[in-house]
Amino acid sequence: MTAPGLPCVEVVELVSDYLDGVLDGEMRRRMQEHLALCPACRVYVEQVRDTVRALGRLPEDELPEHAVTELEAAFAAFRRGAP
Repeated sequence: MTAPGLPCVEVVELVSDYLDGVLDGEMRRRMQEHLALCPACRVYVEQVRDTVRALGRLPEDELPEHAVTELEAAFAAFRRGAP
């Protein structure tokens, strides 16, 4: 579903900054307006929030290099719209 204003794909791209509280006021307002109208994105944001709470923060240097490479490839594929 796409709520007016901010497309769902942008919500996905901005979710980390939103949850970290680093979006500027205008973008935060647009995120909140979108979330008020889009149940699917609300669920997604809550799932990400729950995952962060459950796992805490894993220092980058503790991730094996292959895991970093695989994650980067998955994010790149997502941005290209690949399955």
